[in-house]
Amino acid sequence: MTERETITVADVSAGPAGDGTDPGTTVSLPAVEILTGRGFITGKSGSGKSNTASVVVEKLLSANFPVLVVDTDGEYYGLKEQFEILHVGADEECDIQVSPEHAEKIASLALEQNVPIILDVSGYLDESEAKSLLLQTTRHLFAKEKKLKKPFLMLVEECHEYIPEGGGMDETGKMLIKVGKRGRKHGLGIVGISQRPADVKKDFITQCDWLVWHRLTWRNDTKVVKRILGKEYSDAIEDMGDGEGFLVTDWSESIRRVQFRRKTTFDAGATPGLDDFERPDLKSVSGDLVDELRSISDEKERRESELADLRQELEKKENRITKLERELEEARDLRRFADQMAQAMFQKAEAPYRGGKGRNLDRPDERQRALGEYEAGESDAGAETATDEQDGQRSESTTTDADAEAAVNAAASADPDAEVPFPLSTDPEMTDTAGSANGTSAGPAEFAPVESDTDSPPERFDITSPPLPEGDVGEVAGDLRAELAEFDAVTRRMLAHYQSQGIADPVTAQVAAGGPGDHKVAYARNRTLRKAGFVRHAGRGKYAYALPDHVRTEYAHRLHPDAFDEAVEAVEAVFVEADAPSDAADGESTDDVETAAD
Repeated sequence: MTERETITVADVSAGPAGDGTDPGTTVSLPAVEILTGRGFITGKSGSGKSNTASVVVEKLLSANFPVLVVDTDGEYYGLKEQFEILHVGADEECDIQVSPEHAEKIASLALEQNVPIILDVSGYLDESEAKSLLLQTTRHLFAKEKKLKKPFLMLVEECHEYIPEGGGMDETGKMLIKVGKRGRKHGLGIVGISQRPADVKKDFITQCDWLVWHRLTWRNDTKVVKRILGKEYSDAIEDMGDGEGFLVTDWSESIRRVQFRRKTTFDAGATPGLDDFERPDLKSVSGDLVDELRSISDEKERRESELADLRQELEKKENRITKLERELEEARDLRRFADQMAQAMFQKAEAPYRGGKGRNLDRPDERQRALGEYEAGESDAGAETATDEQDGQRSESTTTDADAEAAVNAAASADPDAEVPFPLSTDPEMTDTAGSANGTSAGPAEFAPVESDTDSPPERFDITSPPLPEGDVGEVAGDLRAELAEFDAVTRRMLAHYQSQGIADPVTAQVAAGGPGDHKVAYARNRTLRKAGFVRHAGRGKYAYALPDHVRTEYAHRLHPDAFDEAVEAVEAVFVEADAPSDAADGESTDDVETAAD
């Protein structure tokens, strides 16, 4: 293409506001200015603006200059009557249906393979999809033209829908304005077409290199003509004939009144008449071009299919989760019901008419009192059992000590962290009942009686001495001291033993605390400490002191990390000092403790 190459589109017409040129004089436009410049064609419906745009396109295509037409009404497919032009959009009449995923390929075909394209956005039910397709296509055209710098024209029908004068402008409109302002230096030209110049953003109109003003009658539109061209032209424009208009160009000093020629291809935008409509034979584009776009469509369908499968799988998993949550809630309801039934049975067993004392076992002090009564009975039963063992007698269990120890060791080897106390036959956590010397059942470990000389409540101690620190540390320590106050003195001394030794077994801890060497009672007390979080299972029947870890885990939201140790010390102050064993207990030899434990 040379700088002097032109396209002939109109002839000078007679009438008011002409420049004096003889009517019938041909009007030609420089091709390079049309391809790379900014144009605006306007006129009311039926005035000939779409015909003018089609004539410009036909002339450019005849000279082998590629263009891209953004067709908002589906009226440009008639160009295919003479030209091999790729028609893409959402309708079945298009060569192929496209989406925003095809935008880059469309731009590549237009610029790199010189394929003229009709981007038909009239068939999209979702307006946002049509705008997204136009936005992405324009972006890729602009980006590719920065490198190619190839003269290329983009025509946009009904441009007031994208670059309105009033109201906000979306990303598509901003991109078109960007092409209007900066596209020329890259070789990318743009022509806006609208029947309402008053509704088109004036920043775009004032940037245009060439303009065509067809007939306008609405007052607001003629005001625009008066402001841009002058009163003479605004008065004359209302009486212009079809296809007639004022041509304004930067490369001509005058404003010419011209009559644009008729398009030679099928006029798909003509108003339907009573005559039969005959669709012309349209030229087909290369199958290879369609195949390139179809491969993108196939890939999109594959991704959508995979996405649908994933959504279906996700829905199944969500339904499964919902079902499991419902089953879990039902299981919790059953557990609560079982707990209530068990509690009711224990309350009934304590009823006076069944020989009980009518105590409320829901209260911790009542449970501790019952535990003390049981310990006293177990101590006597233990003595009788020891006598029987000296006589070579066995209890109800026929398992030998060696067998029991072997079973415990085997369980510990299988799972070192399993909670397996020794000996196995007396572990309250491994069996529900254990026969005493007189053949009675001890019941669950939580309610197993513990040695007590009187029916008085468990020994209390002053939880306020030594004084509590101030602030959150004092509140946390006070809560834990109050929890310790619910334990009997032996249980608190067991905790002190754990604190001093780090790791110990429950029987040794109970003996060190001044209690008996009874396994069942020791593990019952130990379970109280474990449930409170003060000790944790360390494996092979051993338990570790866990108060510091308990404070860090349970009160992290209330205490600063630097205050953890202070809170632990404030709690330990009431059981390490206050609940130290008596002199008699302290005087017990290590051999005595180990003998009791064994």
